[in-house]
Amino acid sequence: MAAPGQSRFFYGHVITAAGFFIWLIGWGSFTPSFSVFLKPLIAEFGWSRADASLAYSLSFLSQAGFAVIMGWLTDRLGPRLVITLLGSCLGLCYLLLSQVTALWQFQAIYALLGGLGMSTLSVPVMVTVSRWFVKKRAFTIGIVQAGMGIGGLIFPPLAGYLILAYGWRDAYIVYGLINLVGIFVAGCALRRDPSVMGEVPDGRENLGEAPHGQAAGARPASLSLRKAFCASQFWIIAGLYAVFGFCRSTYVSHVPAHVQDLGFSLVDGANVLAVVWGASMFGRVGMGRIADRLGNRQTFIVSFLMTTASLFLVLVGKELWIIYLFALIFGVAWGNQAVLRFSVASEVFGVASLGLIVGILGVAESCAATVGSYIAGYIFDITGTYASAFWMGIVLSAGAAVLAGLLKPGAAKAG
Repeated sequence: MAAPGQSRFFYGHVITAAGFFIWLIGWGSFTPSFSVFLKPLIAEFGWSRADASLAYSLSFLSQAGFAVIMGWLTDRLGPRLVITLLGSCLGLCYLLLSQVTALWQFQAIYALLGGLGMSTLSVPVMVTVSRWFVKKRAFTIGIVQAGMGIGGLIFPPLAGYLILAYGWRDAYIVYGLINLVGIFVAGCALRRDPSVMGEVPDGRENLGEAPHGQAAGARPASLSLRKAFCASQFWIIAGLYAVFGFCRSTYVSHVPAHVQDLGFSLVDGANVLAVVWGASMFGRVGMGRIADRLGNRQTFIVSFLMTTASLFLVLVGKELWIIYLFALIFGVAWGNQAVLRFSVASEVFGVASLGLIVGILGVAESCAATVGSYIAGYIFDITGTYASAFWMGIVLSAGAAVLAGLLKPGAAKAG
């Protein structure tokens, strides 16, 4: 018990820190580093870009299926058990990748173990944060996801150094050990919701104190899965999830190779990717705070317009500074969308069945990510350029800005 006049420590800060480190290690190593490993693997085994990229694409497809299960398990068992037991699959994935000798092994390990491990990091963590925070939900989600941005600054250059100094096999072993230890330790700190710690969301000391616009003692309205699935807002949000997934998977995985195709070095490609991930930190934290004040709808529109502009830059740009400018704008927009997709789902559908709902929305995101990464590799193999892939992203992002204009936060719950 806190002494009179002293504020009791809010365990939600521990939840935020644990989620931050899980995203730093898991997402920070998995998504950006694939593109750094891509060319060394192709050089050794002679695989096509489409075939190698298929492993990355299939990992998103398996994430889609596993995410629904993880959402259901999180709602019932809590995030600590899910992440500590199943999050280890990501570390095992890297350790096994260090031993591959054939394409089918690379694809199977990346898709199954990688997809299973990554599915434990997204839905369980984001749903848990959404249950611990209401008034500062987007801002707190942004802080957690900033770990992904910092990881993106750390792991691609680390991968580049390890590959050049020791080879890609040893680099995968280092990644595996970091993930095994880091995710397990951080996962142990998670708790399902404030009630299990005798607390309330946002750390409000007075149980009668409620967020602005909510009656004291009231819980946010929530929709069942069936009602959510029938709401028009569900399909609008699913469309936004899909465009986000397509752009994230396609361009994060292929931009470093594109930079090298323009005549720059592997280190330049890794550094451009690091800028994308570093810029995403501002998009996650800074724009998350803005979204809490201005609303998800307006912020979503701006972020997708930024994605559209950035992809046009990388399409026409041939100089390295233009590519860095693309990385800066794309990273901010991407980071913002990463936060908003969870924040808007919480706002519209409530938190009672949020794990399962977000897991199903993630199917749209993962399926689009699966298609995007593979198509970009296939397009390059056929045409020798990524130009058509960049045009696809420009059209889809502009369409997503229009779709975001149809968002009506709270409409599903009200209906």
